Amino acid sequence: MQRSKLQAPVASAALLLVLALLRRYAFRQGSPTMSSELSTSFYASTCPDLPQIVRSVIHSEFSNDSRSAASILKLHFRDCFSRGCDGSLLLQRGDGRSAKGLKIINNVKRAVETSCPATVSCADILALSARESVIALGGPSWTVEFGRRDSPATVAAAMEAIPSPNLTATQLIESFQRRGLSKRDLVALSGGHSIGQAQCSAFSARLFNGTPGDSIDRAFKSRLEKNCPPTAPDRLTNLDPSPTTFDNLYFRALLANQSLLFSDQQLLQSDLVGFVKEFAANQQTFFTAFAAGMIKMGKLSPITGGHGEIRSSC
Repeated sequence: MQRSKLQAPVASAALLLVLALLRRYAFRQGSPTMSSELSTSFYASTCPDLPQIVRSVIHSEFSNDSRSAASILKLHFRDCFSRGCDGSLLLQRGDGRSAKGLKIINNVKRAVETSCPATVSCADILALSARESVIALGGPSWTVEFGRRDSPATVAAAMEAIPSPNLTATQLIESFQRRGLSKRDLVALSGGHSIGQAQCSAFSARLFNGTPGDSIDRAFKSRLEKNCPPTAPDRLTNLDPSPTTFDNLYFRALLANQSLLFSDQQLLQSDLVGFVKEFAANQQTFFTAFAAGMIKMGKLSPITGGHGEIRSSC
């Protein structure tokens, strides 16, 4: 009898631990969810100069080619949307622009390792580099919380969770809402397309095959057809009129039916167009909403605590 009494609380404690772990990693079977386990002071004693180190490298890299900012922002977005902000997407090998962004992230990582060896995760470095990249091109700042650890592996199937440029408004809304992101977040974060370029293959279907529900401006479409013939799928085209300045011209172009991607043009649907008009009319309002969306996105299902790892190279 005495043995049974002692075993009962031990068994209960073990069961509670198992249930907690299952809840913690439930997102691995579904969509990433928000975490409250991150902190702005996580590296206050172990790597206090982290923001300055990252900013210095980013500014140095962009002095020669500011277009790489879009690659870093894209890497952070895709990493968080695939399995959560755990650096796993950095293990994937993608297109040339993403590869260039990864090279910069590794340069940042080397600089951080020099000052704070085996301390800062690639996931945290990517999150902070994304902010510094936006600031470098005239965009807003936001609070970055730390404490993410790196996934030791990537899952190819998770790539399918990343929104494609061919999604409808309904599909976009569903994709963002599954991650706890609102319609306002969807439109604001789409404003990340204020910078960078896209390959012609990302939007060629709407030029030559026609896409139901597409409202692309005819003159704009004609210019794109000349720049993106079917024989040049890898050619790059600017995502908005000012691809190296983070501003609200992206939304003004949307209202003129001059967006590059079909998914961007879908933001003119009734549930979303109000936000497009709001951001087109006031750049500061867009900046505030974008910053808020980035903070929420940066909390999607990170690996924390004693789980995961701190990779020596991203």
